[in-house]
Amino acid sequence: MSAPEEIEYESFEEDLKVLIQTLKDSFESTEAEFHIDDHNDTLYIKLEGLDDYSQDEIVEIAGPILEELDMDFEEIIFLPF
Repeated sequence: MSAPEEIEYESFEEDLKVLIQTLKDSFESTEAEFHIDDHNDTLYIKLEGLDDYSQDEIVEIAGPILEELDMDFEEIIFLPF
């Protein structure tokens, strides 16, 4: 991997860590995991306690976070942990 690609990947990893931690804090979750489906360009995020929120509340809380960090996925799917 060339230096620019490596720096870009490290930046992507850091952005992903920030995203997961911010969502974890926002939803007051103690557990979180994620999975990237490269084939479908989809990010799956599992958060503990997510089932305590309605779909509208999830969109209201997560929407601004996702817009701010602007992760380049075709789709981001939230799942309860």
